[in-house]
Amino acid sequence: MAIGFERLKEWEKAEPAFLRSLELSPNQPDVMNYLGYSWIDMNIKLEEGMDLIRAAVEARPNSGYIVDSLGWAYYRQGQYEDAVRELERAVELLPNDPTINDHLGDAYWQVGRKIEARFQWKRSLLNMSDFDENLVPAIEKKIKEGMPEDTTESASTSSDG
Repeated sequence: MAIGFERLKEWEKAEPAFLRSLELSPNQPDVMNYLGYSWIDMNIKLEEGMDLIRAAVEARPNSGYIVDSLGWAYYRQGQYEDAVRELERAVELLPNDPTINDHLGDAYWQVGRKIEARFQWKRSLLNMSDFDENLVPAIEKKIKEGMPEDTTESASTSSDG
């Protein structure tokens, strides 16, 4: 229910549903990850969001999607070196995921690793499914033009947390 509300952009209904889920099942990694990521993505409750995502990673250290959320949370906060570390780990766990490769490319760009960034973006395109097709133009633009330096607003794609 919470994810449905979030996807419908009804955060005022989604957030209480996520919190209620955590009351019923404390320390549930997927819920902690989704809620924490949502807060970070909306630039609210940043400390609580990071705590939830870190706890989710601790509970499921081999979940590429949860590790990606941690890396992307660091990225969104301008902590690019930390983002690279976590996103590299996420790509090791899920090497063919287009979103995770895109995120790693963005992080590489921000730390000055331009060649590796373009490689990751190209790798992302190679692994696109029909579901991800809407990401193609933004990634192709990054391959061609790069990204603005040191800006969390430059990210054109994000994971679902």
